Amino acid sequence: MATKILASSSHSFENECKEIHESRGRWNHLIQALVTRTQLECRRIRETYKDMYGEDLITLLQKSSLRNQPGVSPKTCAALSLWMLHPHERDAIVAREALLQDNDTNHQALVEIFVGRKSSHIALIKQAYLSKYKTQLDQDIINIVPPHPYQKILVALSTSHKAHQADVNQHTAKCDARRLYETGEGSPGAIDEGTVLEIFTKRSIPHLKLTFSCYKHIYGHDYTKSITDVNSGEFEDALKKVVKCICNPPNYYVKILFASIKGMTADRGAITRVMVSRSETEMDEIQRVFKEKYGIELRETICNSIPSGDYRDFLLALANKTV
Repeated sequence: MATKILASSSHSFENECKEIHESRGRWNHLIQALVTRTQLECRRIRETYKDMYGEDLITLLQKSSLRNQPGVSPKTCAALSLWMLHPHERDAIVAREALLQDNDTNHQALVEIFVGRKSSHIALIKQAYLSKYKTQLDQDIINIVPPHPYQKILVALSTSHKAHQADVNQHTAKCDARRLYETGEGSPGAIDEGTVLEIFTKRSIPHLKLTFSCYKHIYGHDYTKSITDVNSGEFEDALKKVVKCICNPPNYYVKILFASIKGMTADRGAITRVMVSRSETEMDEIQRVFKEKYGIELRETICNSIPSGDYRDFLLALANKTV
């Protein structure tokens, strides 16, 4: 069905590209042309524009941003650029920016990638990363300086995407849950990092999610509570956030969005990253949980906290998308 729709609308892509070309310098037309489209349609527009005019829309956006041309915001340019990319190319760029962040590695952005993507997608991300940056993503994570507990978890998750069996096994999940208990709150002292990392290395994300569900069923509370109850350190803090991302992605992303929109975090790119990556997968659920948790619509929060302009319009258009 999607192929048929795209084929029948190829003429409109050409017309749209012509209008975009004729309105160069008035980037609001490009924003309006792309923001209401799906990511697949945006990629088709980008390809059509390149065929017609020999120029890449993302390159044009980036150049205009660097020149500080009137009417174009660097934030909007960055957001539109991400929106037009193939998901694996986008995630490769997000991963690179996370690793090269000025003050500290953005472990949160990396966790979102390794937890929220299928193994086949992770493989494409690594290929795109290698092609673009001439270095291995896994190795760059291993080489993070200064070392951080997130690093161990990220390496384990990356390995799991290469090694795990896709099947989710109830019996194995229960066994893993018991091992986590016996080497965590069921024993004195801190959590046994080795056991946690071994399980993370060998199991898929769906299997880990089932493991934590089994943990709650067997012991009567979430695994994250057991992490909080033990002698908490940097590894435990990192583990808790990763487990929350695995167990309840919408709730995790809602907290990230609220903190970022309200300026309560140093992760300045979180709004764009989350809105772009989740807009066509679970935006309906994110909006529902956001309203339930904070008593206000996501769209209203964006309007109240983000200055008016193209960037806010872009975010609102993404918030209005239905899955």
